[in-house]
Amino acid sequence: MKSATASLGVNMGSSWWAKRQAQILTTVLSPLANARRGILELQLPNGNKLFFGDQPCEELSPIIQLNSWKALKKALSGGSVGWAEAYVAGDWDCPSLTTLIDWVVENERHISGALDSGRFSQWMQKRRHRSKANSKRGSRKNIAYHYDLGNAFYKLWLDDSMTYSSALYLTGEESLQQAQINKYQRAIDELDVKDGDRVLEIGCGWGGFAEQLCQQKNAKIQGITLSTEQLAFARERISTAGLSDSASFSLTDYRDVKGQYDKIVSIEMLEAVGEKYWPTYFETLANRLKPGGKALIQVITIAPERFEEYRANPDFIQKYIFPGGMLPTPDICRQQANQVGLTVANELAFGKDYAKTLAEWDARFSDTWTRVEPLGFDQHFKRMWHYYLAYCGAGFKQETIDVYQFTLQKPA
Repeated sequence: MKSATASLGVNMGSSWWAKRQAQILTTVLSPLANARRGILELQLPNGNKLFFGDQPCEELSPIIQLNSWKALKKALSGGSVGWAEAYVAGDWDCPSLTTLIDWVVENERHISGALDSGRFSQWMQKRRHRSKANSKRGSRKNIAYHYDLGNAFYKLWLDDSMTYSSALYLTGEESLQQAQINKYQRAIDELDVKDGDRVLEIGCGWGGFAEQLCQQKNAKIQGITLSTEQLAFARERISTAGLSDSASFSLTDYRDVKGQYDKIVSIEMLEAVGEKYWPTYFETLANRLKPGGKALIQVITIAPERFEEYRANPDFIQKYIFPGGMLPTPDICRQQANQVGLTVANELAFGKDYAKTLAEWDARFSDTWTRVEPLGFDQHFKRMWHYYLAYCGAGFKQETIDVYQFTLQKPA
């Protein structure tokens, strides 16, 4: 199949408006004519269809329905973020966002420039991202933006463990809940938690790890969070389980923790602190650990070859989902740990499991939408959340991002 070319083979008409639309169409879409693997079908508002790619591939055959020419204008002015905003606004639809993103990644080096935004747009996005820096005040605001959407919201589509981080599928056949239990169990085993240990959890979520730990070990765990919603849920959860003597929770910034602990666990917290505060985060781990203590951190990472571009151009996730966040590379995690005297004793990468986790979340979110909507969430939010889950899922599937558990050891 022959790819669309410069004029894209579409007769838009002879009016000024039609010519302007054709110009926008050509500017935004011409780079796609270089696509190789898979065939992208683009259905235009005027009924025309364009095809991009010359190597048919059943699993890489995405379809985009342009509902409005505004989608291309937003892509032209805002790049990939503008394109995502156009989806959220309903300017375009796609039967499978994951397939579309897979197609883009597969053809990335051939279609470079298709969603590059102008310098002014890039400058504005970087400026907005810097304004979301995770100072103590900024951190609480940024965390509330995402995690204080309400416990009722998350309870509808997370599994019963109320865990909002990657699961660990040991066989691939487990339920989502069992895979989350696997993840927590590996952390407990890696840390080698003993009876009597004092454990700190930085970013305790809704208390799932603390509950599992206290059911197995006679240890004391202190969980900290910046989300008032999570705090209330975790306290009630532990009380209901009869574990209040073993676990406690507080609304505390990780930089304000005092004392030392035998073990520290921090699951998908580092990516939320922002690049400026990575050294502070690792210094906190080192300072709060007793000599000979261990820490386990679970962190989403980005492929090294993508880091500089990602760092220079904040994406949709950083703007709308996790303001102030930044993904490190695996080497950055290792280097930051070493710089504060911590040794990486073990590590596990399981990005494919995150792709599976996100697919589960997306399906559960869609299935429960009729119960989510009455909580006050509109179609705009639904499309944003769906885009977020699909966008991240495709990243893990295509290995542009990954998730690691790093076991860190402090010298005795």
